[in-house]
Amino acid sequence: MTGDNGSMRASDGDREAVAQRLRAALDEGRLTVAEYDERLQQAFAATTYGELVPITADLPEPTPPKKSKDLVKREKRKRKQIKEWREWGGVAVILCGIWLVTSIASGELGFFWPMIPLGIWAAVILSGLVSGGGGGKSERSGD
Repeated sequence: MTGDNGSMRASDGDREAVAQRLRAALDEGRLTVAEYDERLQQAFAATTYGELVPITADLPEPTPPKKSKDLVKREKRKRKQIKEWREWGGVAVILCGIWLVTSIASGELGFFWPMIPLGIWAAVILSGLVSGGGGGKSERSGD
């Protein structure tokens, strides 16, 4: 409900937003089932902002739920893994480019040596994934 004018017509989205706020208030124990039902009927019958505002006027703004520590840790670990693979990909492009240029310069395809450092690096990253991503310097120091 973005309008200051109470006579402005409300949309279905505005009524649905009020209904969601009422559901949150019911879940928090701020409304009884009877109050919720009555206000919900008023919300869906409302045609203007002015009719919607009083329905939730005595309810506080809902607070977004805080992320759990486990969820924050998982998100941080996922970002770290994406960064590691992105760095691996960048180095892979550079090493393969060097191999290609040296192969073209020599006139024949040489041994594909980038597979050795890239393979070892990928194995290290994969072992971190399998073991749960622990053991990295940034995780031990809390960065």
